[in-house]
Amino acid sequence: MRIVLVLLIILHGLIHLMGFAKAFQFGEMAQFTKEISRPMGILWLLAALLFLVTAIAFFLRKDWWPILGIIMVVLSQGLIFNTWAYAKYGTIANAIILVAAIIGQSNLTFENSFKEDVAAAMSLVAPTPEILNEKDLEPLPECVQNYLRYVGAVGKPKVYNMKIVFTGEMRDKGKDWFHFTSEQYNFMDSPTRLFFMKAKIMGLPTNGYHKYTNETASMRIKLLSLFSVVDLSEPELYPTETVTFFNDLCLFAPAALIDDRITWETLDALSAKATFNNKGTFISANLYFNEKGQLINFVSKDRYSVSEMKAFPFSTPASNYQEVNGYKLPNYGEAIWHYPDGDFVYGKFRVTDVVYNVLSP
Repeated sequence: MRIVLVLLIILHGLIHLMGFAKAFQFGEMAQFTKEISRPMGILWLLAALLFLVTAIAFFLRKDWWPILGIIMVVLSQGLIFNTWAYAKYGTIANAIILVAAIIGQSNLTFENSFKEDVAAAMSLVAPTPEILNEKDLEPLPECVQNYLRYVGAVGKPKVYNMKIVFTGEMRDKGKDWFHFTSEQYNFMDSPTRLFFMKAKIMGLPTNGYHKYTNETASMRIKLLSLFSVVDLSEPELYPTETVTFFNDLCLFAPAALIDDRITWETLDALSAKATFNNKGTFISANLYFNEKGQLINFVSKDRYSVSEMKAFPFSTPASNYQEVNGYKLPNYGEAIWHYPDGDFVYGKFRVTDVVYNVLSP
């Protein structure tokens, strides 16, 4: 589809050269019986060249291509109106390009709201990371200590933020899987999770933004970045996103588990219960480990199913530990609702990258 649109823009631009040729009498151009002045011919040439620039910018995914595309459609349509009898069918191409440009600009605007939030969070003064040492592990249950040693967190800087990139599949109950890519930033000092997802559902671009800060939580999903499919900010979403934030810490930022907002209870040699307190919002989860020291499951009863706005047991079994930027982290995980009528896997996540203590978006 992308290549088809590029070719359409190029072809449409080249057709504008006919107006330039008519104005300067390059060839007969018998199909044009109306005279075109040389100043108008220059405008036809300008439109042709700028459509070619628009095609290149679109192909290279430049952020400014939609604005240029909209300007070009306006210029082109003005020229078409001036020679309507001969060029009216160019309106069809202009309409297609205009719709694509509006969608492109809407995608950029929606994603820029995420980027602006990330930049604002980044602008806060970040502490100089201290080194995580064995003494820091002493308040933790033995199985959690072993986990931090296994992943390689000891002897490395403590974590105050992280960036995670995922690919994977998601679905709603009773619906088909769809593929997605996502980028997210988590900030530990003032708990913040900013998660932006790009997907195609039934072939149509659909983007989602989950925003969790120290005060609010919201979820917005937009078809073509224009039409809201989901727009939630209910009170139940806050503990739900608090669980998600804490889940991220447990699986992908183990060094942050020394946080004094977490209280621990040893369940047995390979499991522990953690309770996370974010300014009076308490959530808890049971963490399960294997003999190697790997965290293999996270189970919480404090997360609400968005579709039903009711709490159900939620788990994220993790596996396939691999080296990621000097840490051993799970490469694959699932998100599962444990409904009364059976388990439902709604997400499959594969880690592309994890970076800690990021200084700029």
